Amino acid sequence: MRLSAWRAAAPNSAAVTAKIAAVVDPVLLAFGAEDDPHCWVAWGDEPGTRFTILVPTDPGLITCFVRVNVPMEGPRASAKLIRWNRVAIGELGVETQAGHRILSFQVEGNVLRGVDVEADRVAAFALRVIAAIDGRPLPPVIEPERRRTVAGSPPKAAGAGSGAKPAAAGRSASSAGRGTGVRRAGATSGPSRSTPSG
Repeated sequence: MRLSAWRAAAPNSAAVTAKIAAVVDPVLLAFGAEDDPHCWVAWGDEPGTRFTILVPTDPGLITCFVRVNVPMEGPRASAKLIRWNRVAIGELGVETQAGHRILSFQVEGNVLRGVDVEADRVAAFALRVIAAIDGRPLPPVIEPERRRTVAGSPPKAAGAGSGAKPAAAGRSASSAGRGTGVRRAGATSGPSRSTPSG
């Protein structure tokens, strides 16, 4: 998952301002990360205050600690490049129950957890880290493509369901507009059927 996608899905808008990007991006580039790199963002309990960005690169793992707003200074980012033979990781564990997957992985004191699709993201990131520690080339990241295909279908189904409910309810202004749109479609189909019969 690329850094831009993490920023688009940030739990707190204060963590993804232009001032934050202006502090973080040059630090990552200085350590050899590509533009908009594949990474993991550990938002933590206070993403509007501090969070950590983990970026796997060929020479090592970039860990970038971001403080959103330092008093009298503004945003601050401190980073270090940890060589792969010094990166501390835990076991990659997964648990399945009732058709759901729960996966956890620890790297440099950051605990990464995910369920189902998020578990696939954790696994993809963890396998890249483990491969680099073993001295193997970083595997290609194909997980975002899977996420797009999986995430592409529910919005369509949800949109159809949400369109049907407002038409039946007809309470709010937006739902009333949707309801009339459905009725108009039905009304136009009525005359089209009557004209051929006439």
